[in-house]
Amino acid sequence: MGQVLDRIEQYADEIRADGVEGDKLMRLTDANAKRLKEAGAIRMLQPKNHGGLEVHPREFAETAMAIGAMDGATGWVTGIVGVHPWELAFFDPKAQDEVWGQDQDTWMASPYAPMGVAVPTDGGYILNGRWSFSSGTDHCQWVMIGALVGDQSGKPQMPPKILHVLLPRSDYEIDQDSWDVVGLRGTGSKDLIVKNAFLPEHRTIDSATVYDGTAPKIAGRSETLYNFPFSCIFPLGITSSLIGIAEGALACHIAAQKNRVAVTGVPIKEDPYVLFAIGDAAAEIAASRAAILETVDRFWDLTEKGKEVTFEQRAIGRRTQTAAAWRAVRAVDEIFARAGGGALQMKTPLQRFWRDAHAGLSHAIHVPGSIFHASALTQLGGEPQGIHRSMI
Repeated sequence: MGQVLDRIEQYADEIRADGVEGDKLMRLTDANAKRLKEAGAIRMLQPKNHGGLEVHPREFAETAMAIGAMDGATGWVTGIVGVHPWELAFFDPKAQDEVWGQDQDTWMASPYAPMGVAVPTDGGYILNGRWSFSSGTDHCQWVMIGALVGDQSGKPQMPPKILHVLLPRSDYEIDQDSWDVVGLRGTGSKDLIVKNAFLPEHRTIDSATVYDGTAPKIAGRSETLYNFPFSCIFPLGITSSLIGIAEGALACHIAAQKNRVAVTGVPIKEDPYVLFAIGDAAAEIAASRAAILETVDRFWDLTEKGKEVTFEQRAIGRRTQTAAAWRAVRAVDEIFARAGGGALQMKTPLQRFWRDAHAGLSHAIHVPGSIFHASALTQLGGEPQGIHRSMI
């Protein structure tokens, strides 16, 4: 295991128990957030010169999986909030100092979706908008969010230009009533509201440079970690936590079935159909894990050798990652359908893993259509355009 996971494993029982409370609070408990901080879970991809660990992305993924198997929401926040320090490494050093200068454990929320408009003004921009799905936001002191550059009337410029921007907690409001959902309740993925906030130029970065891989070169980052493709590392934390949720569901199911006896009086472990379902689900979840970790290792080796990870390779990597998410959740459905009526009780952990798995699958990073289209078209010698190049 990695250094962070070694530290957090000792709190596994407490994380599981607090996950139940977080589901009620609709945010991570303070105790679980503290455990993540003390273990360094959010500093795994953070630059060493700001107290980060700069771990291999595989270790980041395996940690998010393991925490997700303890509690879905805690794993999800680890995977999403944990990737933001990677991108902050490309921002102006002044912005990095503002976020981490006083506390290297400062967290940043998101989302990257450009749900607001930044209008140019002297020294920067004036930002307005409302952003949804800001996971872990109650425990964050900054946000890294997407914004469209606008004209003086506040309308987005055409063609669109998207910035990723940083705002301190004092510059935005959290809508505490905006998160009441069926799954991943404990992530507290609430709406953020920004009204006429001044955004200095040094707290902005052109998102296109992050997507196309030029941001690390502009920032003078030569480390393999920071030259790793964004389209692999950003989805990595999300899908890894989802696979961890599936692993947690499988572990709960196996534990519950060991001594279960059907109404017919036959022990479940003598039912060949249930045994097949468990074996099949375990194999599918393991295949999902192996698939995304293989992609990470292969892309790392290419990046470390200074070779380009081509569009075709990235598209296939995204296809693998998206398919892994769907495969893992389908496996959870197969075991949940055979868990018996008792699994529907809200007091059982399996139903929460099942709800969390489906909520995680609904993230935009898991939408397969354009990704499968782009990967297949590229392999056939075509040139994907527009939306079919997005996030690849």
